[in-house]
Amino acid sequence: MNNWTREEEIVVFELYCRIPFKNSSKNHPEVIKVANIIGRTPSAVNMKIGNFGSFDENLKKQGIVGLTNASKLDGEIWEEFNDRWDKLSVEAATIVAKMTTKTASATLDTQEGKDIPVGRETISAVKRRINQSFFRSAVLASYNGECCITGIATPELLIASHIKPWKDCNEVERTNPRNGLCLNALHDMAFDKGYITVKPDGEILVSNQIKAINEESKHKYFLCYDKQKIRFPDKFLPDKEFLEYHNDVIFEKWKRQGQ
Repeated sequence: MNNWTREEEIVVFELYCRIPFKNSSKNHPEVIKVANIIGRTPSAVNMKIGNFGSFDENLKKQGIVGLTNASKLDGEIWEEFNDRWDKLSVEAATIVAKMTTKTASATLDTQEGKDIPVGRETISAVKRRINQSFFRSAVLASYNGECCITGIATPELLIASHIKPWKDCNEVERTNPRNGLCLNALHDMAFDKGYITVKPDGEILVSNQIKAINEESKHKYFLCYDKQKIRFPDKFLPDKEFLEYHNDVIFEKWKRQGQ
């Protein structure tokens, strides 16, 4: 088999980010799908994912090691795209579109089942949706498809929640999986509104506003998690700076608004 190309490796690295490392195998449907696109065997794609895993410090801290035969190109791809997730997601989608003789928007339509807007905003809209799709997939995969507070594992109820809000982020921050938590819809909304937060050490804090509610349900849905730790992800550990931003700017923000 020919040596791996840069384009093939970019597509597989993007896949590495989107599926749980522990679940990767030659039988994984996404591994098979990518293998068919780039013309490699599922076993080869799975081994390449293992190679990328050897560079991941978060995996190493958990005693999870990748394969030991990573190539020079593997390392170069890791260095180029690690922490440049906006660039990775768009470039991978463009490569896949070229390999499958589709436009990037058509490729995304197939994945998302949505219409692409037409006109002058098409390119930026496509890029935005590619990045959003990548962010959700990467965050949910990092937490193995479970809410980091409750453990709820129903995909339809899970949201890749931005720690630093989308509106306050630059393009790189918006796509960074380390700016995400996997939360169920209720706790996502509470997190977004500043009713709960997560400290840099993973401790969950419930706001005084919630504690003051005169409802028994607050114990079942919130207070039982107060001062507990979140379930940490296998990959893309939440960034300390993003968590500090949420603690300082978003958590109990109504207090500052009333001052």
